[in-house]
Amino acid sequence: MHKYDYIIVGAGSAGCVLANRLSANGKHSVLILEAGGTDKRFWIQMPIGYGKTYYQKAVNWMYLAEADEGTNNRQSYWPRGKVLGGSSSINAMVYIRGHKLDFDHWAAQGNPGWSYSEVLPYFKKSECNQLGEDQYRGGAGPMYVADVSRDLHPLCENFIQAGQKLGLKYNRNMNGAEQEGIGLYQTTTKNGFRQSAAKAFLHPASKRSNLTVITAAHASKILFEDKRAVGVEFLHKGQTKQLFACREVIVSGGAINSPQLLQLSGIGPKELLESLAIPVVHVSPAVGQNLQDHLGVDYLYRCTKPTLNDELHSLWGKIRAGIKYVVSRRGPLSLSINQGGGFIKTRPELAQPNIQLYFSPLSYTRAPAGTRPLMNPDPFSAFSLGLTNCRPSSRGYIHIKSRDPLQAPLIKPNYLSTEEDVQTLLEGVKYLRQMAEMGPLKDIIIEEMRPGLDCQSDQQLIDDIRGYAWTCFHPSSTCKMGPDPSDSVVDCRLKVHGIEALRVVDASIFPELISGNTNAAAIMVGEKGADLILADVQN
Repeated sequence: MHKYDYIIVGAGSAGCVLANRLSANGKHSVLILEAGGTDKRFWIQMPIGYGKTYYQKAVNWMYLAEADEGTNNRQSYWPRGKVLGGSSSINAMVYIRGHKLDFDHWAAQGNPGWSYSEVLPYFKKSECNQLGEDQYRGGAGPMYVADVSRDLHPLCENFIQAGQKLGLKYNRNMNGAEQEGIGLYQTTTKNGFRQSAAKAFLHPASKRSNLTVITAAHASKILFEDKRAVGVEFLHKGQTKQLFACREVIVSGGAINSPQLLQLSGIGPKELLESLAIPVVHVSPAVGQNLQDHLGVDYLYRCTKPTLNDELHSLWGKIRAGIKYVVSRRGPLSLSINQGGGFIKTRPELAQPNIQLYFSPLSYTRAPAGTRPLMNPDPFSAFSLGLTNCRPSSRGYIHIKSRDPLQAPLIKPNYLSTEEDVQTLLEGVKYLRQMAEMGPLKDIIIEEMRPGLDCQSDQQLIDDIRGYAWTCFHPSSTCKMGPDPSDSVVDCRLKVHGIEALRVVDASIFPELISGNTNAAAIMVGEKGADLILADVQN
């Protein structure tokens, strides 16, 4: 019976980091299982190709969340990466770490070692910042973070100037000393190609003799001896297989698949497991609870200046952009559509920003979320001002529906279930309108296409938010880290409460959602998790 020292379930943002770091010294045998396949696909490697992978079953779990009363009983489409690199292979590539206070809050909840000053070295360790290394940024890590400012659309400058007229400071580095302000986003790209966790961490390590990668391996349950994890059962090429771990099993499936696998394995809420006749290994009521996600709203504006719509809508425009990309690896196909952005406080008394801004120099008014790929922008000049709430207070949950590992779990976000979240977005959309009234933007705006100027009163704005708000694809916190097994799943060393030799290492362990895009923080968790695991070997 072949055994590995470590079995990692999930080759996503954190899993790829773990595979690299745990195999680096050559002393440990490491197996990583991935339900998806190779990331060596054109639409993954070309940055703007995420419009295609957004709705591509071959690389995407394509989940559909339950309807929520807070969003007028609409269902949310949740794309998640089912491929090497996980969601880092299909995301919008914006590199944001989160606010300092986010991590200080983690530590204050009984998680020593997770304050900002303590996680900063892991952010730096993972990163190679094109703008150079300093006390906040890394310069020699595997994950390249690009400054793409020379290729961004000229209308980004109108956006920045409008924000400055409202009193925002220009922030060249939103991952540095301060997060607040307005500026241009850096992206996880390199030389015009996507820089996913697979490309940065997994592929460079894949030639090591002590690292084994198995794709198309759908984990069905964790194997136990009493309350010790000893291996993983998985489906592969039509067969059920088992492989065993000498040291630890590490679950890195992400905020949906990690709680799903724990519940399938008999770790979770007692009532849920018993209702599905799943043998209870350990009662852990918090598994799948505490679900958090950023919720976004866009306002769309038709304008007098050409936008990416003009470049990319027509067939000839697509061909020209394609030729430019092939020849130089530059142009709109080498970028994210989220080009400008920032972090604001809608009320001055707040300790940290509560809204993240996005500026996109294009628009999609004919692509309802989750119905088709986002490949064709509008046939007229337009741009989008968008926002998300940084620290939502609404909490949802994820529960398996059956014992079948191939059946998607029930996802209940409970969006806008608190008045605080409603008011935050209301204040946010009012701010978008203030930006649109500033000269640098107002001078080029023909009309507000969405929601339109007939939407004016607070109640009308709230009704629009409930009818339109969409996920920003940042689910987290379903295997919450904390000291109390009654409301958390893992401890501060990411060990599952009540179980030996089992950890969860991914964005599901976030005690609270961070302020900003989650990929950088998931990679940081992978870096810190690897150090915690290796430290236990030495002790």
